[in-house]
Amino acid sequence: MSDRAGTGPLRRLVVLRHAKSAWPEGVPDHRRPLAPRGLRDAPAAGRALAEADLLPDLALCSTAVRARRTWQLASDEWGTPPRVRYEPRLYEADVPALLDVVREAPPEVETLLLVGHNPGLEDLVLTLAGDGLDDSLERLRAKFPTSAVAVLAWRGTGWAALAPGIALLTWFTVPRGKTHT
Repeated sequence: MSDRAGTGPLRRLVVLRHAKSAWPEGVPDHRRPLAPRGLRDAPAAGRALAEADLLPDLALCSTAVRARRTWQLASDEWGTPPRVRYEPRLYEADVPALLDVVREAPPEVETLLLVGHNPGLEDLVLTLAGDGLDDSLERLRAKFPTSAVAVLAWRGTGWAALAPGIALLTWFTVPRGKTHT
């Protein structure tokens, strides 16, 4: 952890950018569905989280159709999905708005999943990460594509204490589903 790491239980913020979306003509941005690649990649993200033992206690998901569908397909890969709260403030959110939502998470939640959009999610991870394992921070700075998963770890007594630079980026991956032939 960084020098600013606090005391308390280990907390993990899992950040999942929605899977690849389609751009159908005449469909408002908030209602855009997933593209075929997104329909393959979202379950792959769910499998990656399960295999890494990163299943959340609570999920906060944007109300946009593409984010909700990403959540649904990812969490379908788990035996029993956690509670989910669909949060309209996550749509088109910047870092201060994202932090406001995250800081409201109950203190008993140790692993929190955020499903949303760029550029806000990428900016949030870069704001919170004081350091990263291996080359994870450099790879994330280069690109935070659709279906990307970033995991930030920190110690604290509650989510309200989450602050810039306090977390360690422990994992960054971009799961891709296989095309069936």
